[in-house]
Amino acid sequence: MLKERLKIFVNGRYYEIDVDPRITLVEFLRNELGLTGTKEGCGYGVCGACTVILQGKAVKSCLLLALHAMNKEVLTIEGMREGDNLHPLQEAFLNNMAVQCGFCSPGMILSAKALLDENSDPSEEEIRYAIVGNLCRCGGYVKIVDAILKCAEERRRDIGT
Repeated sequence: MLKERLKIFVNGRYYEIDVDPRITLVEFLRNELGLTGTKEGCGYGVCGACTVILQGKAVKSCLLLALHAMNKEVLTIEGMREGDNLHPLQEAFLNNMAVQCGFCSPGMILSAKALLDENSDPSEEEIRYAIVGNLCRCGGYVKIVDAILKCAEERRRDIGT
C-alpha cells in the first residue's frame, strides 16, 4: 500500500508523517504520535471515547480518516494542559469527583471544552446535549454535568461576566 504524506497540527505542534491512507485519526494519534489519552472504545462513533477537537469542533476520531485532518488543528486531552497546570476543566473533573474509571474522561472533557468555547454560560440541558455522544460506563453523568457547570461558573467569575 502506498503511503500518503499527512501534514497536521496536533496540540499546537506541526507534523509531516507518511501514513497508510486507510488509518483513522484515532489510530494515527495513538499509534503514530503516542497520544494514548484518546481512547478507541467502540470503533463506530457511538461511545465518544475517541473524541478530539478538530478545528474547534468535537469530533469522533474513530470515524475520520487521518487524512481528513490534513492541514488542520487537532486538540487531544494531552494538549489541554497549560504548562505544568491542568486545564480548568480537568481540575473541575477531579475536584468534583467526575472521574471514576477514567476511560470516558478525555472525550467528555474535550466535548465540554468545545461547548464552553462556544457558550460560556450553558444550561444543564445544553451540557447534557453536548455530551450526549459520550458514554460513561460507570454512570457518573450527574457529577460530570456538575463539574462542567462549576467550571463554566468559575470561568465566568474569572473574566467578570
